[in-house]
Amino acid sequence: MKPTRRSILRSIGAGTAVAVGGVGAVSAAPPSEGETIVDIASSDRRFTILVEALGEAGLVGALDGNRQLTVVAPTNEAFRALLHELGVSKTELLHKDNLADILLYHVIPGRRKANSIANVSRLPTLNGENIEVDNVDGAVRLDDRADIVDTNNEASNGFVHAIDGVLLP
Repeated sequence: MKPTRRSILRSIGAGTAVAVGGVGAVSAAPPSEGETIVDIASSDRRFTILVEALGEAGLVGALDGNRQLTVVAPTNEAFRALLHELGVSKTELLHKDNLADILLYHVIPGRRKANSIANVSRLPTLNGENIEVDNVDGAVRLDDRADIVDTNNEASNGFVHAIDGVLLP
């Protein structure tokens, strides 16, 4: 059977990835089926405020597609603490002009398990800024504001890690 152009290009692409040291867990092949990041967040009562915020900001589609992403997802308690800290209501927060920037600051390109996050000092985000990462007494701390409290919730298009604070760009 004569190889097709497509199969040749695929083998070149795979060989190139291996030649440069692979691309690791960040872009590992996704599971072929299953729940998306949005499905996981929507079915977990800890993330109802996050899901509502994603809807208000028009970002549900961005997290529901095939693009491989990792979300460090603030819990409802994290959002309530932020509301208290800022002295605003949930409605006021959901109508902030920079809501999409805040939410995209919680989204990391690629599939990253918790150990991949713990072993770096900084993570790029979809809003263009970086999250600072520290290991403090065995906990992974982000921007000195939030700890990862539940890890490796795997979706067909990435991972969801619950955090106990809301990160602010």
